[in-house]
Amino acid sequence: MDSVAAKRQIDAVLDQIETVIVGKREVIQLTLAGMLAGGHILFEDMPGVGKTTLARALAKTLASPFQRIQFTPDLLPSDIVGVSIFNRGTEKFEFQPGPVFTTFLLADEINRATPRTQAALLEAMGERRVTLDGRTHELSADFFVMATQNPNDFEGTYPLPEAQLDRFLMRLMIGYPTFDAELSLLNRPDTQARVNALEPLLSIADVAALKEAVKQVTISESLLRYMLQIATATRTDERMRLGVSPRGVLALESASRALALTEGRDYVTVDDIQRLVPLVYCHRVLLHPGVRSRAEVVLGDLMRQIPAPTRG
Repeated sequence: MDSVAAKRQIDAVLDQIETVIVGKREVIQLTLAGMLAGGHILFEDMPGVGKTTLARALAKTLASPFQRIQFTPDLLPSDIVGVSIFNRGTEKFEFQPGPVFTTFLLADEINRATPRTQAALLEAMGERRVTLDGRTHELSADFFVMATQNPNDFEGTYPLPEAQLDRFLMRLMIGYPTFDAELSLLNRPDTQARVNALEPLLSIADVAALKEAVKQVTISESLLRYMLQIATATRTDERMRLGVSPRGVLALESASRALALTEGRDYVTVDDIQRLVPLVYCHRVLLHPGVRSRAEVVLGDLMRQIPAPTRG
């Protein structure tokens, strides 16, 4: 599939989803790019801004099976991956798959569950499979997690461990709508009915073709060096306790290819990388406790110190 045909399909998806998530086209585009790159998305945002609606709308538009898990402190790992139950008739244990066996999984308020339960998603997100009782069960090749987390200062939350955060391709925020966008929502309040009325626009084969097109997007040696220089700077800066891992650099590469395709290009530009660095790198770094700054600010400082390639 060429970039022009891909852009036409992608624009149709964005246009349809924007009918229910009004005024948030960039967030929708980045979410779709993350999915096409084969990654997972973490939303850190206030409740009630449309994260669940976005997940349902995207799954409906892409004709994909959808499951939602509400994470709570009493949620168990078996509630996510499934459980083996003894069948008295056959005198054998039979595996009953959990909600993780789907294509689109919404992990809602993931940081309200205990770390043990959060960890039940690690293998699924990293390898698209689940191992239980010594047996491995494969997930869909298109398995995609959209997780939401409440801000860490909310009561009853558990911070996501670094290994879990590193499994997410990007961390995004939807944010509050503009005044006009929210007014349009008030004038047509039945959001669930509008999501249910969405038409499937792409088939499984169409999505596979778009993912293959992402792999064909070119990225120059100078841009690869640029994204690696930024990551290396996070590993040596005295303000950083934990820098970007090699997995993070690979994540930025794949995300930049996917973003370029959603823009209708078959090549990555320096603007793509600079746009994505805060979204891909920030949740992968840790600052020393005494640093009175945010990761976004420190990353911005480092990027200003590294000369950007003049040609992409």
